[in-house]
Amino acid sequence: TPADNACIESFHSSLKSETFYLHNLRKTTTAIVEKIVREYITYYNNIRIQTKLNNQSPIQYRQLIV
Repeated sequence: TPADNACIESFHSSLKSETFYLHNLRKTTTAIVEKIVREYITYYNNIRIQTKLNNQSPIQYRQLIV
């Protein structure tokens, strides 16, 4: 159902718009894509602030809950 896919679709949209489209990447190799995705996941979880998490990164938000 769309509700099940909403979170991952939102993440993929952010990933593409903040990496591939922003830097105008058209031709890549599997190794380049894997590197970009790994770096983006690290950035997304540790650095990128999100309004829905009270302007904190996911890691910072989880540390407050524990």
